[in-house]
Amino acid sequence: MYRLLVWGFIVSFFVGSSQTKSSSTFLDVNYFRGSIPIHNVDILHLVQGHPEGVVIGWNHRTDGKKEWEQRYNYPDYGASFMFQDLKNEVLGNTFGFYGHFNFYFLKRRLMLRVGQGIVVATNPYDKTSNPKNIAFGSKLLASPYLMLNYKKPNILGPIGIQSGVVLSHASNGNFSAPNTSVNTIALNIGMNYDLDTKKILFEEPKEMLEVSKALKYNVVFRSGLNQTDVVGTQHYPFYSLAAYVDKRLNYFSGFQLGVQAFVSYALKEEIIDITNKYKGFIIGLAPEGTRKKVERLKTGFLRIANDTNSKIMLAGIDFSNKTIELGEFFSPSGDVEQDLNNIKHYFSNFSGKRPELS
Repeated sequence: MYRLLVWGFIVSFFVGSSQTKSSSTFLDVNYFRGSIPIHNVDILHLVQGHPEGVVIGWNHRTDGKKEWEQRYNYPDYGASFMFQDLKNEVLGNTFGFYGHFNFYFLKRRLMLRVGQGIVVATNPYDKTSNPKNIAFGSKLLASPYLMLNYKKPNILGPIGIQSGVVLSHASNGNFSAPNTSVNTIALNIGMNYDLDTKKILFEEPKEMLEVSKALKYNVVFRSGLNQTDVVGTQHYPFYSLAAYVDKRLNYFSGFQLGVQAFVSYALKEEIIDITNKYKGFIIGLAPEGTRKKVERLKTGFLRIANDTNSKIMLAGIDFSNKTIELGEFFSPSGDVEQDLNNIKHYFSNFSGKRPELS
């Protein structure tokens, strides 16, 4: 079906009116065929053929009237649609809808498209009807794609050609398990067609304003929901707090330095599930949670040990005599305060590299 759409679109180029001027908007249609790389051995049963499909893009050329357009060499912006046949009934097909930018190099002969959008999977995981599809745990997936093409426009009036490579990814970010995801690497060939006769006149480069190189301080908070890799588990919140210093070197690059704290309740559940699954697991944790002096240890390790019926071995570094000491195993009592007091008493005999922080 999609091959007929591609060829029908191409034929319409040749019956259209001829034009020689660069237009403000253009369409491109590309057929692609490629492979699914094995990034996870669990998807081996899902790779049965070479995926193929079509990418249709609408593009608007910029003319440099805005400073950022000149700075990035007059890019295009637009929207694109991607259909992909993954050559496996279990995976089904995908329909993707994207926003994109086209960036140009080598006298505008080399085009790099960067797209981000949403993909609809026709046959996602279902416990009863499709349990083998561990790649797509939901019908809606997030999807970025890249297209690197050599492009030659206006070969025959408004008609041009292009060819290169396409890379796409589809995943729900572990919002819904299973989620091993799928990547596609493919070669593409296609045609582009100028839609109007409005000639684009690129603005002459203007003197750019000097970028501020002063230090800027930033704080970023993020949050969301995700699942563990165990199908059917509940959604757990995660939180991320980052603080960093940013120093711009120029309009295209900068230097950043900072710290980030990440809390994931799903990760704790994942550790519990893995421990129960393999009937044994060794985890090394630093319950201080920081290099600064703390009055109270984090308690997540006690919960993990309780929920998995595991034992805890205390280990410490004594800088006064340059030794590493391993204590005896103990089982959490269930009384968090009592266990923390016992642990604090044990480590009171250790001397840190900076005793004032011990």
